[in-house]
Amino acid sequence: MKIEQFQDEYLAHYSYAILSECEQQVVLIDPSRDPQPYYDFAKLHGAGIIGVIETHPHADFVSSHMEIHKTTGAKIYSHSLTGVDYPQTIFDEGAELSFGKIKLKSLHTPGHSPDSISIVLEHKGKDVAVFTGDTLFIGDCGRPDLRENAGNTHAKRDELARQMYHSLRDKLMVLSDDVLVYPAHGSGSLCGKALSSAGSGTIGNEKIGNWSLQKMTEDEFVKELTANQPFIPEYFGFDVNLNRKGAESFGEQLAKVKILDQVNPKELDANLVVIDARGAQVFKKGHLPNAFNLMQGKKFETWLGSIIKPGEHFYLTAPDMGTLNNLIRRTASIGYESFIEAAFISVLGEETMAEMPLAEFKRNPALFTIVDVRNEDEVNANPIFKDAIHIPLASLRAHIDQVPVDKPIVVHCAGGYRSAAGSSILASAVGRKALVYDLGEAINDFN
Repeated sequence: MKIEQFQDEYLAHYSYAILSECEQQVVLIDPSRDPQPYYDFAKLHGAGIIGVIETHPHADFVSSHMEIHKTTGAKIYSHSLTGVDYPQTIFDEGAELSFGKIKLKSLHTPGHSPDSISIVLEHKGKDVAVFTGDTLFIGDCGRPDLRENAGNTHAKRDELARQMYHSLRDKLMVLSDDVLVYPAHGSGSLCGKALSSAGSGTIGNEKIGNWSLQKMTEDEFVKELTANQPFIPEYFGFDVNLNRKGAESFGEQLAKVKILDQVNPKELDANLVVIDARGAQVFKKGHLPNAFNLMQGKKFETWLGSIIKPGEHFYLTAPDMGTLNNLIRRTASIGYESFIEAAFISVLGEETMAEMPLAEFKRNPALFTIVDVRNEDEVNANPIFKDAIHIPLASLRAHIDQVPVDKPIVVHCAGGYRSAAGSSILASAVGRKALVYDLGEAINDFN
């Protein structure tokens, strides 16, 4: 038997291939959008993929379960509450999938979602591992507030939090301490709030170090779990429903993205946003109208899916073809590839942003309107400027009217990435009425 863990570092997502070496068969759990790594794994071991298990319809990435089913004939296993459009093999509590000396057993573990399952791997008659999806993470458990307005089955966060309390204690904590824990996410995911960077653990270690498994009342647990959860990106509900249907072929969808060899800015649709992935300093020296400076970085797809609503078409531009192709693939990982109106290598553009007058700002910040685009928990933990207007980056486009234009505007975050995006959004909206500056990394002078 072999367990292979795959990692998407950008979405902090873990997926798994379970190989029966005696039968040369593979079952996948929670695969990412690009199926090729799983095909390569199966080919390397001379094995066939016979099944794909979805622990729940994911909110933060698009799964390739439908494509793998069409390509290999593998069955798709998921809970009956999911309400799917794909050919489903129901895998409710007590269901088992056996191949070789391996038995995969379904546990219904609602809490993150009503339809969440965890998968216990039994090998040669002994429980060896549990694949916990978004129910139990290393150091944390799944957030309960993503299915209030998404999926076919809605549930209030308090109700799901109570279900999570019992799923953890009645289904997972009763497993042997030496059972390995393989979650669907690690540190950096928005599916929880305190995830460890570790990719795996054990039930015994989680009983000791995971806050959600400590002794507390149900009410205490619910209060802690529902407090201070991260923001919910715009694309999360869209991905839940796309995963319930099953996404189109990754390669075929990429091939449909229109890539322009030459760009005439005057021929672009002036009503569409341009997502410009160049570095902030290069962007400020010249960019297209209505351009948002969403730099390539570890959280590109998260912020893309937070700033751009599902169904909103946009242009995508990057400094070179290699970066552009990479960002198209990353855009597809959240199901946004069909919203790319066209993609092209960046052009200089006639729009500019002025350099931050840092010395003047330090002398008298009251001469400026300060916009803080950090998240609420960051502001509460470390308020930097007393009179700053707080609008999280994910909400900025919807609340532009809250920013007065009677003074120059300075945008800041915690390190410079979000302020580059936020200042470009504001400049695009109010740039003719007020100067907009990006404080960028100079925020470190004020911390």
